[in-house]
Amino acid sequence: MSVTAIESDATRDNLRLLISLRWLAVAGQIAAIGLVHLWLGISLPLAEMGLVVLFLVGLNLVSLHRALSAVEVTQTELGIELLLDVAALTLQLYLSGGATNPFISLFLLQVILGAVLLAPPMAWVIVLVTSLSFIWLTHFYRPIDFGTHAGGHHHGERTFFDLHVQGMFLCFILASVLAVAFVTRITSNLRRRDAHLAEARRRAAEEEHIVRIGLLASGAAHELGTPLATLSVILNDWQHMPRFRDDPAFAEELAEMQTEIGRCKSIVSHILMVAGEARAEEAQRSPLSDFLDEMVESWVQSRRPSALDYANATSKGAAITGDGVIQQALFNVLDNALEASPTGISVRAAEEGEDLVIRVTDQGPGFAPDALAQLGRPFQSSKGEAGRGLGLFLTINVLRKLGGDIEAGNLQGGGAFVELRLPLEALAVDYADVA
Repeated sequence: MSVTAIESDATRDNLRLLISLRWLAVAGQIAAIGLVHLWLGISLPLAEMGLVVLFLVGLNLVSLHRALSAVEVTQTELGIELLLDVAALTLQLYLSGGATNPFISLFLLQVILGAVLLAPPMAWVIVLVTSLSFIWLTHFYRPIDFGTHAGGHHHGERTFFDLHVQGMFLCFILASVLAVAFVTRITSNLRRRDAHLAEARRRAAEEEHIVRIGLLASGAAHELGTPLATLSVILNDWQHMPRFRDDPAFAEELAEMQTEIGRCKSIVSHILMVAGEARAEEAQRSPLSDFLDEMVESWVQSRRPSALDYANATSKGAAITGDGVIQQALFNVLDNALEASPTGISVRAAEEGEDLVIRVTDQGPGFAPDALAQLGRPFQSSKGEAGRGLGLFLTINVLRKLGGDIEAGNLQGGGAFVELRLPLEALAVDYADVA
């Protein structure tokens, strides 16, 4: 899962929590209005306050639809939702005493939610709007008609001060419970998101190292196989020579051994270069057509296939940055084709739209049906040897990491093909002519 997807899921979870909080707010407002109007006998503008409650219900239904949809929920949308909650609370307070209503401290809960849910700029917007709403409610509001409960200080009669203190206590309890319950859940969502992000970053780092190491290991096995085999044959011949020290043939073979050892050193140096940190540090900038020609030529010189039908239809106008990892990915495909078809293979490179397409075909027995079904899985090899089958798997991962793809299949009349498709923008530096 990508970082953007994880963050979107966390924002969607927070929207669901906000929906739950709003349902509680609706239920709490209905209960508070009924308690004040029916039990305390305080006259309230029920029609207007009922419309605000209906507005919250409608807003919650819309929010619920958004939370269930596949469209990404953004931080801006969440901020607008909180601003609408602040507006609804401001209207209810306006209709029930303004700043004299003890429930005005519920603005603080909105600020807490904004601080936890939103990015700092939007959270400060919530602070500004709630502060302006508080100031506005100190001057503009509809006074509460206490009726018989607004009288003096007679025994057993609630005064305005008594009601205000009790209301403040109820508001404190309500705000405390809601803050602890929902901020705890929101924080839990944030911790879960951070854990997912950390896991995603860890996996991305591991996958990058695994792909690089795997490609190098697979490439090293191919690259070192020929020289080591040659050395093995020479040493075997050397051991059977009766007078190898004075035999002129030994001097020639010794020179060949030294040549092969030098080749091994060159391969190891190349591995160290490819294992560098970033592509930009070790990459080489060259025209696309030249880059492909050089890669194929390097492969031909090291593998010496009996026949290679190579055609490069790419342009020289695209300057690309290619590193050893991309080269080794192509080498893996070419090596597999050569093992399946020692008599010769075919390579075609072309540009199709915004993609670079490289098609490798061979004259071998083709892919088995189960091999095609398991294409891209590690250790799936038709050679029947332990530890084989990583080359194509790692090549696929490299291509997908760069936004490309791979397709494989069998040809009519025999043979198989592997087609690599890679976006030019993943390699391109610019499209100006390269001198």
